Amino acid sequence: MLGFYSGVLGCQVERETSKEVGLTQLRAGNALIDLVTVESQLGEMGGGAPTRTGNNVDHFCLQLKPVPESTIKTYLEENGIHVGEFAQRYGAQGLGNSIYIKDPEGNTVELRCLI
Repeated sequence: MLGFYSGVLGCQVERETSKEVGLTQLRAGNALIDLVTVESQLGEMGGGAPTRTGNNVDHFCLQLKPVPESTIKTYLEENGIHVGEFAQRYGAQGLGNSIYIKDPEGNTVELRCLI
């Protein structure tokens, strides 16, 4: 997961707690993504790990700097990420083009292009 979010999506590790606590925080623009290991203190508080048919998050969205959609698709495909087509979707800042991808644990991440 860390390799995906830092290596592929370019998020920077901002903070890591002890292995027992199990939290790594990644900077994604003006937001943080918290990665929590299931077998840690924090992970145990959240219950069991997500499965193919059960999770507690539908998806979250990351906004990208203006980059051509074809460049984004090519980059993701070169990094082994299955990519669908960009579509216009409604979000916090109104309508915009975005795609959905999956992280290594099967969580859905929406990548939205700023215009």
